[in-house]
Parts: sequence; C-alpha cells; structure tokens
Amino acid sequence: MKILVTGGTGYIGSHTVVELQQAGYEVVALDNFDNSSPEVLDNIKKITGKDLVFGKVDIRDKTALTSFLKAQQGIDAVIHFAANKAVGESVANPLKYYENNVGGTVNLLYAMEAAGIQQIVFSSSCTVYGEANPPVDESAEMPVANSPYGNTKQICEEVLKDYSQASEMKVVSLRYFNPVGAHESALIGELPLGVPSNLVPFITQTAIGKREMLTVFGNDYPTPDGTNIRDYIHVVDLAKAHVAAIEYLAKKKYTAPFSVFNLGTGNGNSVLEVIETFEKVSGVKLNYRIGPRRAGDVVQVYASCDKAANELGWRTEKSLEECLSSAWKWEQAIQTK
Repeated sequence: MKILVTGGTGYIGSHTVVELQQAGYEVVALDNFDNSSPEVLDNIKKITGKDLVFGKVDIRDKTALTSFLKAQQGIDAVIHFAANKAVGESVANPLKYYENNVGGTVNLLYAMEAAGIQQIVFSSSCTVYGEANPPVDESAEMPVANSPYGNTKQICEEVLKDYSQASEMKVVSLRYFNPVGAHESALIGELPLGVPSNLVPFITQTAIGKREMLTVFGNDYPTPDGTNIRDYIHVVDLAKAHVAAIEYLAKKKYTAPFSVFNLGTGNGNSVLEVIETFEKVSGVKLNYRIGPRRAGDVVQVYASCDKAANELGWRTEKSLEECLSSAWKWEQAIQTK
C-alpha cells in the first residue's frame, strides 16, 4: 500500500513515517516546514534506509495540494497530521488555527476526492473531552472546547463524520493523550520552536541549561500531590497505532464509515511524578518552582484504551521511564549539533 502522510516531518508525523516504512509501506509525505525542518527527511532515511517521496506543500493551498495528490499515482490512504497545535497560540491567533486546521482539512478532503482516495486517519486529541471524568472512553460527550485549538479538532471530526456519511470516505479519528519521548536513535524527536508549551521538552531544556527554571502551574489541584495528572504516551507507541489504523481500514474491520479511538496508556501521572521520574532516569536535579494555576488546564485526564486494544489490536509497550530517558537522549543529541 502507498500511504500519504501530511505533516510528515513533524514530531508525530516523522515517527509514523518511520514505522510505516519499517512495516513495508510505500510512503509519500508533505509538509510546509512551518514547525519542522528539512533535516528530518535525511534523518528518517538514516533510520530506515529507504527513500521517501516528499513535496513541500501547504494544505492551505488547495490548488497545489490537489495537484500534488493527483500526481502521486496509487495512494491508498492518507494519515493527516498537518495542523497547528499550541493551545496558547490558538487563543492569541484563532483565525490562523481555523484557516489551517479546519480549512486545510477541507482542502485535503477535496484533493482526496479529486485523486480518488477514500481512506483517511485523522490526528485528533483528548482536548475534545475537556474536563471529563477519567478514565475517559470514546462515548464521553464533547463539551464546549477550552481553546480554539481544541475546537478545531472537534470541528474537523464533525466535518469528517458528515463527509463520510455523504460519500465513500472511510475515517479513523485517533484521539491522542500526551505524546512524549523520541526515537531510540535520537535522530528524530520533539523540536518545539521558541518556548515549549508541553511539559517534557520544558523539562529537558531546563535540565540541559537552555531554560533557567521550570514552573509547575499549581499544586493545589484535587489530586494526590496537588499537580495536574495526564496520560503520557511514547511517540513510537503512538506511531505504531497509526500503522494499526491503516491495517484496520485496509482489512475493512470497521462497522461504520467513521470510527474513533483513544490512544493513551490508560494511566495518569502527575506533573511532580514526571519530574521525579525524569530526575531518576537522567541523574539530573531539576530547577523548578511552584507557580499559580494556568488558565484552561484541566485537573486530570487519562484514557480508557480498551476499544483500541480490542478493535485495532494495539496497546502501548513503553513505560514512562522509557519516554523520559529517550526524550533526554534526544535533547542531548540536538544540543551537540
């Protein structure tokens, strides 16, 4: 099978390209390098030893996107990562998020229709659940989103569901919890531009001296140690779930045109637990302080992953220790470049 990966040089996209190639798929990728680097393409080849068809294409450019897809003969399915993803930025610049995330997805569906491609795996998020009671399963209601970013994920799922019911399109929407870690080679990993908005890269940048101090946003939440609880999933486990989703579509295991799956470990870890685990695996004492709560943060969220296990045949394999040790190895590697 030939698979198109949008956002193929991004954090999760690059790891998924690797897993697809190693599973024997032919991969075509596109990206606009808005939040990634062309160097990622070279590093993917170093890992897999395989060539990758790549196009520098912006999903907001409907004409260029359609031309690229039509030129790639025989694409069987699309995995759609290309999106802006910073909650804070989405609050400050909502139009950017609606134009790129929602408008870009609509453009992609038009381009797929023109190229005769009828299967898509969509990169969604646990943000669609808001402040749900954990463990959260796929039947949980979606409340009003906490941010424009979260709203774009809700809207895109609605667009995909509506379109699947009006066409031959088959959709798998994967709702990620908190992706962390890096490939064991330390050739690809999370590379946030500017100040990280996610916990783990802020931890590793503080540990290596790039950031002076880590702020823990609140220690007065109703949790065992007072800090937020999240479900941290290794990015390689997450990437493998996309391969499982492609196989699910290829083997026609679905019972409806639109399917949703949670991707997480099923366990929650607090911010302080993550810090303590990082200190243990790295041997580095972190400089951190307790600050005030951050607006929009939910108290705790972690996944029920039974549906993915039962229908996709997928479970996570890597521990929190492996997540953090690989993230630290990646941080050390990029600092030596």
